[in-house]
Amino acid sequence: MKSGPIIFKDVATQSGLARWTHRMGTPSKDLILETIGSGVALLDYDNDGWLDIYLVNGSTYEAQSGKAAAPHAALYHNNHDGTFTDVTAKAGVANDRWGFGAVAADYDNDGWPDIFVSNYGSSRLYHNNHDGTFTDVAVVAGAAFNDDGREQAGMGSTVADYDGDGKLDLFKTNFSDDTSTLYRNNGDGTFDDKTFPAGFGLNTQYLGWGVMFLDVDNDGWPDLLLVNGHVYPEVDSQHLGSNFREPRILYHNNGNGTFTDISGAAGPGITAVSSSRGLAVGDLWNDGLISAVVSNMNALPSLLVNDVRNGNHWIAFRTIGAKSNRDGIGAKITLKVGARALVDEVRSGSSFISNNDRRVHFGLGASAKIDGVQVRWPSGLLEEFGNLSADAIHTLKEGSGTPVVAGLGKN
Repeated sequence: MKSGPIIFKDVATQSGLARWTHRMGTPSKDLILETIGSGVALLDYDNDGWLDIYLVNGSTYEAQSGKAAAPHAALYHNNHDGTFTDVTAKAGVANDRWGFGAVAADYDNDGWPDIFVSNYGSSRLYHNNHDGTFTDVAVVAGAAFNDDGREQAGMGSTVADYDGDGKLDLFKTNFSDDTSTLYRNNGDGTFDDKTFPAGFGLNTQYLGWGVMFLDVDNDGWPDLLLVNGHVYPEVDSQHLGSNFREPRILYHNNGNGTFTDISGAAGPGITAVSSSRGLAVGDLWNDGLISAVVSNMNALPSLLVNDVRNGNHWIAFRTIGAKSNRDGIGAKITLKVGARALVDEVRSGSSFISNNDRRVHFGLGASAKIDGVQVRWPSGLLEEFGNLSADAIHTLKEGSGTPVVAGLGKN
């Protein structure tokens, strides 16, 4: 029987992504390190119009012996010819902890993507220096530890403007017997731990993994979905206060900087127990309702279908870059609706071992009128797009809008 066409071909080795070699010991001996990838973010860190890759690893092993070696991360620069170069050391992003989640976001609104890494230990916040290098500012920025100054066992991570002030905030899940952590962006390069004031201090028994901000009811305020599950099945028999299979948690954003745990009333998709890991969200049916897919240990994946019907409006955007990278990853979208400015970025990489719908979705609440849409592309071009209807998905192409010199909203 004649075989069909080859749809996909593994070119990791040819492209330079399969593994990397560290020279250790004598100059004549190479030590090959194989890694267990946990999180990956696509970003154009040097704004050259080509997407680069940042990979973090939960652990690293010596290939010859199988022994655990130093944890690591890797930044691969896109060479524009189908190959990549490992620039980790040069860029200053060689993570020295077990890394589980990586997310790229321009937290200081300077037009250059930064990188947040949730580690098993203190987190890293790599600030983009605009010259191909990064500086870890997590400690001075207040994003390395929790409010008590403790290291945490970080897992998944997500980004959104949860309080509507136009600044991107950070959230990460952690190991059991601890809280998740919410870092509020102060707009001056620093963050405050708002975990307890926001209402996230109660569920300490769960071991969190995938996590995403998403506006489940389209009221214009991003809610939060977390998936959980322990790594040790023995916790069930030892009665340690945690379970191997655990429910998900859905927090509703109250629009005033606080959240309410509505898991108990959110249906069996939330309350059912499983040892979950990955979480990806998206508008699966293009109807403005964000649903979720969850990967579970030793079980089928879960599809959480959003059944909310409340009459609220919404709008979503797909971006196409021209001078910027083709998918417009890193583009900042500001949506003006009445007195509010809603802000988010086109992003690839977040949650945990998952990738989400890259289209940027905004809930509009009762408003069906869009007063303005502005896009700041990675190339630096600032454009406004008008005459966009609510309750629809729009494609925004770089260069097809109206150039502007002043921003919408607070940024």
